[in-house]
Amino acid sequence: MSLNSDLERKYERLKTLIGAHERVIVAFSGGVDSSLVAYVAAETLGAGALAVTSGSKSLKRSDLALATDLARKWGMQHRIIVTDELEKADYRANPVDRCFHCKTSLYDALDGIAAELGGARVLNGTNCDDLGDHRPGLVAAADHDVGSPLVDAGFSKADIRALAAHLGLDNAAKPQAACLSSRFPYGSPITEARLEQVERAENVLAELGFSQYRVRHHEDVARLELLAEEMPRALELTEEIERRIRACGYRFVALDLTGFRSGSLNQGVIRLKRVGN
Repeated sequence: MSLNSDLERKYERLKTLIGAHERVIVAFSGGVDSSLVAYVAAETLGAGALAVTSGSKSLKRSDLALATDLARKWGMQHRIIVTDELEKADYRANPVDRCFHCKTSLYDALDGIAAELGGARVLNGTNCDDLGDHRPGLVAAADHDVGSPLVDAGFSKADIRALAAHLGLDNAAKPQAACLSSRFPYGSPITEARLEQVERAENVLAELGFSQYRVRHHEDVARLELLAEEMPRALELTEEIERRIRACGYRFVALDLTGFRSGSLNQGVIRLKRVGN
């Protein structure tokens, strides 16, 4: 598959932006966005690129394993850390700016690693499509002067997937996988046990072969979001799905008729602006 001229230009721009630094640290979750930044960083800077993954409980264990496997396959330096967001009351309370507290923990840790290395530019996988949603984590990135080379090079999500496929990245078609804390309505407390419960329930759907899904945690109710074209199969498997997800600790299992949509719990959220900045 060849690149069109626009995507070729963006790719060259991405390499130039990353190559302008002697050393970079990439916040690497195993998703296709941060994977592309990490891959190009390794390609451009070699030993000057370090991928860092937070192995806290808000990241699926399967994504942690994927990040580890990809970094090893690329021959890229990779470090796994555990960030402290779950120790913060402001994070556990799950306010509408929860992501700000999570990303602050991450970027604090990455700044510490940069200092340990004698200086490095911290980069993330934010792309142009991310800029219009409710994303308090972008405020934390700005506070820490984190670079977003995909934004600076003009990459959309479609661009990222196309270039990742061209480069042969194993996860080019990987479905979106926001952190597990995003499965809880704002104000519903976040704990390790509850994160693990959601992960077990989503593993059921993965094992049954569903391709894109969310288990939204509404206390006793697990609300399943599936692709519309996969709902008939879910109805065929009703008894097995209900039995296995109830075994994860839910009393009721509901199928959301609207289907899968990323960030559905952001509906109705008023964007907050911090005063004094």
